[in-house]
Amino acid sequence: MSQADKLKQGQFTNPETPGYVGFANLPNQVHRKSVKKGFEFTLMVVGESGLGKSTLINSLFLTDLYPERVIPGAAGESFNTEEVTVQISKNILIKKWLDVYEAVLHRRLDGYMCSCHTEKIERTVQIEASTVEIEERGVKLRLTVVDTPGYGDAINSQDCFNTIISYIDDQFERYLHDESGLNRRHIVDNRVHCCFYFISPLGHGLKPLDVQFMKAIHNKVNVVPVIAKADTLTLRERERLKRRILDEIDEHGIKIYHLPDAESDEDEDFKEQTRILKASIPFAVVGSNQQIEAKGKKVRGRLYPWGVVEVENPEHNDFLKLRTMLITHMQDLQEVTQDLHYENFRSERLKRGGRKAPEPEEMDKDIILQEKEAELRRMQEMIAKMQAQMQKQGDGDGDM
Repeated sequence: MSQADKLKQGQFTNPETPGYVGFANLPNQVHRKSVKKGFEFTLMVVGESGLGKSTLINSLFLTDLYPERVIPGAAGESFNTEEVTVQISKNILIKKWLDVYEAVLHRRLDGYMCSCHTEKIERTVQIEASTVEIEERGVKLRLTVVDTPGYGDAINSQDCFNTIISYIDDQFERYLHDESGLNRRHIVDNRVHCCFYFISPLGHGLKPLDVQFMKAIHNKVNVVPVIAKADTLTLRERERLKRRILDEIDEHGIKIYHLPDAESDEDEDFKEQTRILKASIPFAVVGSNQQIEAKGKKVRGRLYPWGVVEVENPEHNDFLKLRTMLITHMQDLQEVTQDLHYENFRSERLKRGGRKAPEPEEMDKDIILQEKEAELRRMQEMIAKMQAQMQKQGDGDGDM
């Protein structure tokens, strides 16, 4: 009689061979619970405007995180991203490059001619968090992408990253509050697990703002440097820029996220993949959501007069390597956030007796108040000295 027949008859039997306890199935139980619960991950993208951050994120996860995003035009008008999607045909090359260029140029000239009627773009840094539920083969991922529009757009960008640092600390603060509460069963983890920092390909390395920002957050979040719009560089220029950025990162003592070494019991393919990913940092990527026909097949990429740049071709850019790094090391990114960055924040809070760190504005108010108090004491001392001198003069006149 088979085991299934015995179970139907109400007989309980040992499904395994004698001498087998069964705790080897514990990983399967953890797997089933994890799949049922789902996973959470928060990714922050930071970089100057126009580097293709939104396009890259949509390309990474094959979804549209910003369906209602409106792009302000140069003349103050607004148009939706869906309305400007270039449809590519087999017989035409991105629909008359000269016409497109002339239209863009005309739009910009109108913006300069009618500057009195244009809508000024705000230069303050904003925080936009978009959450989407992604399911793949029964595994659910709650992905939150935190965008930072306005970063680096102001003329004086010295303090533009204070808003971003405050947001990261606020998520730590919220998690600490929920963790210290009575009901800890359903805690939503909105801590920033990874930050893609986009570097312009047009410079000769890191800008002073890049250095200041990464040094300000490298103890709070896992920083992954990304060279945007790598299709504007030749292969030699790309490798030269990578070496320059890594040298400057080491020179300024910036702590970026380093992939952990592969375990000795891992297979050789995984070890080789880890070695290639480590050698590819910083990742030089190209993003696109357009389907292009190349060599008889549909691919996502960018079409140029000289050829096609395929997004998912590792010979063209590091997009596939970046996505592989993010997916294969997503758990490690969460563990580093929990065991290193969050524990540092938590220990600092405990040292302060559970008090929240003062905000920069509050610190400025305290300094002003201390200066006022010191000035008041100096005035009181001066008045006391003047009164003492007047009293001495009065005593001298009385003796005469």
